[in-house]
Amino acid sequence: MKLIFEKSQPGRRGGELPKPDVPAADVPPELRRAAPPRLPELAEPEILRHFTELSTRNFGIDTGFYPLGSCTMKYNPRVNERLVMLPGFRDLHPYQDEDGSQGALDLMWRLQEALIEVSGLHACSLQPAAGSQGELTGLMLMRAYFADRGEGERRDTIVTADTAHGTNPASVTMAGYKLAKVRTDARGNVDVAHLRELVDEHTAGLMLTNPSTLGLFDEHIEEIASIFHDVGALLYYDGANLNAVCGISRPGDMGFDIVHINLHKTFSQPHGGGGPGGGPIVVRERLEPFLPVPAVVKDGDRFRLDFDRPKSIGKVRGYTGPFGVFVRSYAYIRSYGPRLREMSEAAVLNANYLLARLKEAYDLPYDRLCMHEFVLSARSLKREHGISATDVAKRLMDYGFHPPTIYFPLVVPEALMIEPTETEAKETLDAFADAMLAIAREAADDPDAVRAAPHGRPVQRLDEVRAAKRAIVKYGFEDHPDTSGEPAGEPRQLEAQKGA
Repeated sequence: MKLIFEKSQPGRRGGELPKPDVPAADVPPELRRAAPPRLPELAEPEILRHFTELSTRNFGIDTGFYPLGSCTMKYNPRVNERLVMLPGFRDLHPYQDEDGSQGALDLMWRLQEALIEVSGLHACSLQPAAGSQGELTGLMLMRAYFADRGEGERRDTIVTADTAHGTNPASVTMAGYKLAKVRTDARGNVDVAHLRELVDEHTAGLMLTNPSTLGLFDEHIEEIASIFHDVGALLYYDGANLNAVCGISRPGDMGFDIVHINLHKTFSQPHGGGGPGGGPIVVRERLEPFLPVPAVVKDGDRFRLDFDRPKSIGKVRGYTGPFGVFVRSYAYIRSYGPRLREMSEAAVLNANYLLARLKEAYDLPYDRLCMHEFVLSARSLKREHGISATDVAKRLMDYGFHPPTIYFPLVVPEALMIEPTETEAKETLDAFADAMLAIAREAADDPDAVRAAPHGRPVQRLDEVRAAKRAIVKYGFEDHPDTSGEPAGEPRQLEAQKGA
């Protein structure tokens, strides 16, 4: 396929835009172009064909199975899109007065109540725009809470797991806390003995995903909560994996004080490419005064925005949050109603079905039933046949599947992190499992074919070593990842389970 500039012919036009009916902006001379921009010149049919062809190269949940572990990329019902396009929702201006936006405020309040029930906590703010912003907001709530108690200077450390999403330590740093990392034990739980060494009177809180990014529910969660609460610290729940436990177990009942919920994962809002997303924060009663303003509250039969929260941390996003996300997610929750746990039960069933089919062909670092996702390792394929997790992922493209997450979590070498979600049929799961098993056989019988994959894509293998070196030169990176394909150090957890 030629580039659009290669198709360009001088003088060809695909149409002309109408003249604007507003006066031209007064652009300072130093900002004006010295010459017109270089644009391709094509007739309309060629333009349409070019962009239509590009659209066929996109891969998403609407075009195929997307088993991206830790991201819950599940199907988004089209009825949600119809609802969000209702004129009263679609055309609502964020500055509309409360009398003219009662329907929208009603929906937001009801969504808050649903999230409060799902989380097992007491108060909710819909304002954060994504999970990462929800994390930062939760840590800011911790800061405000401890400052209000006169403990702000002493509480300076947050504990995260070595399996944590990368946004967790980033959020800790942005919030001005020190970071302490707790190890994973031989069964994939938080290492409680190590945790006790880390927690003291300087600890502000814990950030934990449960089930973890290993797809495992922590067997010691009540003991972990006690360790933190006994020293007056708080527990933060990273809700990225909430899709596994909705209606089955609640973070508040586990002992967590703060939860962020990824509407764009658990409750169907489409995501990818940077958004749009939603990361509401739900908290225990003692943290409610510090939530962002405005709060959506109900007075009798009417709804309003409450700005009178003197202890609030203030706004974390413009207006009241990403409203279109709220409509889609509320519709998804209402479609299940009191049967919401069926969503999570099907997600867990699908993941365990795939795990049962694949665990003999790939290394299983933690030999337990999983939750909504699981982690395999291509370590044996790498050692015996020179086939890495990257090779497996690239080869999957030839079978028509989007690769799973690879090389994460970091505690598993050659990691393959797979999440089928609840919205995939058994036939799809079987086709994916067949492809994974076929690749494992190819690793032994025809490893060169696997290492050269993908074979049918417009772009073949990229030179990752060269790309990393160029990044170092261009951006001055020094602590760059090892691009040789070899893990920097094999964790003891996988070795501890070998033969388990």
